[in-house]
Amino acid sequence: MSGASDRPARRTIVREIRGIPLFLLREYLEELGGTSGVEGRVEGPGWRADLERMEPFRIGSLVVGQTRLTLEIEESQADEFLERLELKTLRAGA
Repeated sequence: MSGASDRPARRTIVREIRGIPLFLLREYLEELGGTSGVEGRVEGPGWRADLERMEPFRIGSLVVGQTRLTLEIEESQADEFLERLELKTLRAGA
């Protein structure tokens, strides 16, 4: 009989990402092998990401959109996946 110990260890990662619209973050996840499912969810081999639009981040008159990413991923692929995602979301400063 198989039990929970037979499943790969998983990690849950929550990130608030500013300045990248939800639709674009979803596209990046699809480029990393995911498929969009129910609203706000993208699933790939060994991982599932839920995207949630948040209230805009405000500093004085500056308003920047935010998205909360909740990623459940197999521990063995978490670090590499996050590196690949960070390369896609990297933005140069001015």
